[in-house]
This record gives sequence, structure tokens and C-alpha cells, in this order.
Amino acid sequence: MNLGRHGPNEGNIDLATVELSKINKYYGDLHALKDVNLAVDDGAFVVFVGPSGCGKSTLLRAIAGLESVSEGTISIDGKDVTALEPADRDLSMVFQSYALYPHMSVRANMEFGMKVNKIAPAERIARIEEAARVLQLTELLDRKPGQLSGGQRQRVAIGRSIVKNPKVFLFDEPLSNLDAKLRVQMRIELEALHKELDATMIYVTHDQVEAMTMADQIVVLNGGRIEQVGSPMDLYHTPATEFVAGFIGSPAMNIFAADNALGANLGLSDDTAKLGIRPEHIQLGDAGHPGTIRVKEKLGSESYLYVMTPDDTQIVIKTDGEDSFNAGDTVHMTFRENRLHRFDAHGQTMK
Repeated sequence: MNLGRHGPNEGNIDLATVELSKINKYYGDLHALKDVNLAVDDGAFVVFVGPSGCGKSTLLRAIAGLESVSEGTISIDGKDVTALEPADRDLSMVFQSYALYPHMSVRANMEFGMKVNKIAPAERIARIEEAARVLQLTELLDRKPGQLSGGQRQRVAIGRSIVKNPKVFLFDEPLSNLDAKLRVQMRIELEALHKELDATMIYVTHDQVEAMTMADQIVVLNGGRIEQVGSPMDLYHTPATEFVAGFIGSPAMNIFAADNALGANLGLSDDTAKLGIRPEHIQLGDAGHPGTIRVKEKLGSESYLYVMTPDDTQIVIKTDGEDSFNAGDTVHMTFRENRLHRFDAHGQTMK
């Protein structure tokens, strides 16, 4: 049984592209979405990421039809759906909240939408069983939501979306209520599910680790605008702006003024306002820029040293987990020049 839209007897495959053109959203005087233009390819796994209030959930809800747009056009497969009701867009959305029917069993919750859409009973059973297998819910199908943990209830919500076989899956921070171990497991399951279904998925998260590990493309939003769209590695290695450089990566990129003592020693042009470098692109040795280790974070296979320079600039350095450095030690840093990022006064990356 295949849950995806690319089943063996379906003939020509329908595309599931999503296009946003000049999307603006106003709440009174608040300009929540600002001239958003985006094309999501068929079968892509696209993640919207950004700080709280950046507009990522508002944008997802606009695609779903749960928020109207003030200006612009939303198209799916080339069809303008801007004015269509959510039920007419052939989308399925998983919310942060579970939104399950408490009086129904897990099986009934997953089956309800298919009954409404008059899916044949045998097909309903097959879809539920396969979704339950993928989401580790097989033993829970006869339980009520009140008998489940929060993580189990969220998996039921994901399963209810999966069995609908929509053109596009929308996820609004679906893993935020899961514990750390289950979040990792569910990330892997969702990635595998995406490959199995070959489905178009748009996913919102504030967790950049989720974004980096799951996405084909990441859309970084800031203040209602798109800062950059690209693959995870494109955004990590070639950020278009200071904001993207500082937001993508954990720990964040070291960013510091180009006119302080540390920046001046690197000998850059007068047009450079700030410099950035990733923690793994700094080497420690007998010579280089001095600093004192304030804190050492030990993570097993690697450690992070939080180093304070004489001009009170904090620099984070990634080291091997078996290094011998300790808090209070004086170290000397060498910056890999080919890994330095330069930003102008407007926060744009300089070539």
C-alpha cells in the first residue's frame, strides 16, 4: 500500500508546486508580510525558519487559507487559490496543537476526514495501518487521546494528515511538544516519509537544527521579509546577510566590529563594517590573537570554548572533545582568512 500521490496506477503525476507572488499581509497598521515572493518545487521539502514574530507561521497559514492576504497571489499547480477556502486547496496541515477529537479513538481520528471524503473502507483501513506503522502507533489505534502522551497525540495528528494524501503537506512546528529523543526520531521519520511519498512539504520551525537536517531548501524570514532562500549548506557557507549568518548555525557565527582591535588586526578594507567567522574555522596555537577562556562546554565528541579578547569581544571556538583546554587558560587564535565573512554597514555580505 502506498500513501503517496505517486502510486503505480495513477498515470501522469500531478505537480504540487506552490508559488507566492507579492504577498503582503496587514493587521491594521502592522505590516506582517512584506512583498513575499517564493516558488516551491514539486516534491520539495521547504522549511520556513526565523525568530519569533518574523511571519513564518502567518505565511504558512496564508498558504493554507487560514489567513487571508491583503495583497498578492497564491498558486498551487499554476491555479490561483488565493480566494479559495482551505478545504478547496487540496492541502493538509499539522498544527502545533493536537486538535484531536477527544471522544474518538486514534483510529477514528485518523479515519474521520477520509469518511467525509467518501474514501472506500478498505482503502481507509490500509492507509491507517501504514501511517500507524510509520509513526509507531499500531499498538495505540484503539486508545482515546486522553490515554496518550503529548508526543503520541502529536504523532496521531501527523498521521491524520498523512492519510488524506494531499497535494501539499503543511507543518506548523509539529515536533515542539516532543521530548528531545523523540524529536530526533521523528525528524528521521518525517525525512523518510517525505522520500517515500515524494510529496511537497512546507514546514515551519524555530529550531534551526530541524531546518538544517530536514530541508531541501530553507527560507529565512526576518521582520516579515525573506532574507534568503537556499539549501542548508548554501545558507551556512554563503549567507547573504549578517542576519542569516548569525541565525543559521549552532553555536552562531562569531560576528564582531571590523574597527575594534581584533577586526583592525585582520587588515580589511574601510568598507567592511563587521566580520564573521564560524567556530570551526578558528585555530589555536602558539601565536595569533590572544584571549582568555571564560567557559568551556563539553559535548563529548567536541567542545566549545568561549574566549574573551582584550577588547571584550567574545569568540566561540570549536575544538576536539579530547582537548586539554580549561576555563582561565590563555589561548592564541588564528582566523582562516578564506573563511572570513565581511558585512557592510547595511548588513549585506560583501563579495
